[in-house]
Amino acid sequence: MSINVIRFQIRKYAAIVLILFGMMNVFVVLCSSAMTKNNMKELKVKKINAVGLQADALPALLDKENVAFVPITNVNWAEEYPYRPEVSFRFAYADNAFLLHFKVKEGSVRARYGNDNGSVWTDSCVEFFVIPGGDGIYYNIECNCIGTILVGAGSGRSEREHATQDAMNGVQRWSSLGRLPFEERIGETGWEVALIIPYTVFFKHKISSLNGKTLRGNFYKCGDELQTPHFLSWNPIETESPNFHVPEYFGTLVLE
Repeated sequence: MSINVIRFQIRKYAAIVLILFGMMNVFVVLCSSAMTKNNMKELKVKKINAVGLQADALPALLDKENVAFVPITNVNWAEEYPYRPEVSFRFAYADNAFLLHFKVKEGSVRARYGNDNGSVWTDSCVEFFVIPGGDGIYYNIECNCIGTILVGAGSGRSEREHATQDAMNGVQRWSSLGRLPFEERIGETGWEVALIIPYTVFFKHKISSLNGKTLRGNFYKCGDELQTPHFLSWNPIETESPNFHVPEYFGTLVLE
């Protein structure tokens, strides 16, 4: 066999190897995309009658309506923040509001912030993020263990606009720990918060009804400045560091 023939055969097989390698890369990308899509959780959200309901009566109503608790278990940054408190929520909706009840048990608890739109995420905090419209604007509703809330809106983490106090006053809150601020209490503590979130709090949208809609959102538990910081989510997040402002990792909320 001549040297030229050998060189031709080598080039041919090298080209085949490169083509196969490229196909393998495409296959890996496709599998990765399918995996991300398949990992997206879906929650069916029951509609219930909540006319005249007060926040302190919400847990009993959800019991009566057999709305089940859903665990929040994803520790997305386990190497640096492995702690997983016990957290669950249940979620329903009414003609003009979302109905949300969190139940938590954790190793310490703090409620330093008593005024709305403060840094409640540094306290013992639960959160609900949602995209109520089709424009990509999402809302972050964050609540510490005494019912102090923060509400923001925008299309990204650095573009948040806070709700007015008048808008937030429409959010009914109940906490099993009362409403007075306190510094960190070390020792296992169980607590609950219930929120009635009227659609009027979504101040960048005019929402008259969400009947039968499919939305995207996520539910979280955090405590950035607690003795043991932690960052949990309902739908998994695949970022390198803690970040809840990632609508691409929101799950699906099917309003029945």
